[in-house]
Amino acid sequence: MIKSISKKRIGVIGGIFGLILLVVVLSNGDSDSNQNQISEGVNQQTQVSLKQGVRNIVTEESSKKEGNNNLGLEQSRQSTETIEKQKVLFKVIKVIDGDTIKLENGEVVRYIGIDAPETVHPSKPVQCFGEESSNKNKELVEGKMVRLEKDITDRDKYGRLLRYVWIGDLFVNDYLVRQGYAYVCTYPPDVKYSKQFVQAQQEARKNNRGLWVACLGQKTIEKKPSLPTEPTLPKGEIICSHNVYNCSDFSTQAEAQSVFEYCGGVANDIHRLDADKDGLACESLP
Repeated sequence: MIKSISKKRIGVIGGIFGLILLVVVLSNGDSDSNQNQISEGVNQQTQVSLKQGVRNIVTEESSKKEGNNNLGLEQSRQSTETIEKQKVLFKVIKVIDGDTIKLENGEVVRYIGIDAPETVHPSKPVQCFGEESSNKNKELVEGKMVRLEKDITDRDKYGRLLRYVWIGDLFVNDYLVRQGYAYVCTYPPDVKYSKQFVQAQQEARKNNRGLWVACLGQKTIEKKPSLPTEPTLPKGEIICSHNVYNCSDFSTQAEAQSVFEYCGGVANDIHRLDADKDGLACESLP
C-alpha cells in the first residue's frame, strides 16, 4: 500500500505533520496542563488526519483499479465485435441465375471462377441446362444466410460484387461445378481456388454429372475451357498507351484477357481485343 502512494500524497501528509509541529512550537509558552491538552488534542487530530488520508488514498486507488478493469472489459468487447463483423452473413433474397444472386442490402453478387448456362441474358437464348442450374442455385441459397469471400477484384464492369459464396461449410461455387451445374471460368487475378475448380470439373465430367451428360456435344460446352491455363503475358513491358497487340499475338484467351484487364478493360481497350464490348477479350482463342 505504501509503495502505491504517490509523491504528491506524501507531500500532503507531510504538510499536515508540519502544521501540527508549528502548533506545538507556538504553544511552548503555555502551562503544562494546557500543553498536555494541546498535545493530546494534536495527537488525536493527527491520528484522525492520518486515518482519513489513508482512507482517501485507498478509496482512490480502488476506483482506479475498477476503472482499469472496466476499460479492459470494454476493449475486450470491442475486439469481439470486430471479429464478429469479419464473419458477417448476408441474406439472399433472389437468385437471378445459376451464378448470380441478389442480397437483402441490394447488392448483386456474381460468383467468382464459374459460369453457369445462360437463362436471363438479354441477347442470348436460354442455354442447355440453364434452368436446372438456376433452380439448383435457388435450392442452395435463396432465402438463406450466406458468407461472402473476396479475392482480388471487388466488382465487375457491371458493378456486381465478385465473391466466393459459402453457406455453412458448403462452398457453393465449388458445389455447382462439381455437380455439373456450372463450368470453370477463370479470369486472373482472381485465381485463389482455380485449381480446386478444375479438379471439381474433371470429377463432374468423369462421372457424367449434370450438363456434362445432358448437353453432351453441344457448342455451349465446347466453347467453355475445361482447363484454365496460367496466363503468359507478352515479354517485356506491357504497352497500354497505344495499339500494339491483336488477338494473334496471344496463344490463349486467358493470356489476352490478362493484357486486356491490365490495360483497363472495357474502359481502355486500346488494343481492340474486345470487339463486342462484353468484357471478354479474343473469345475465338482457346
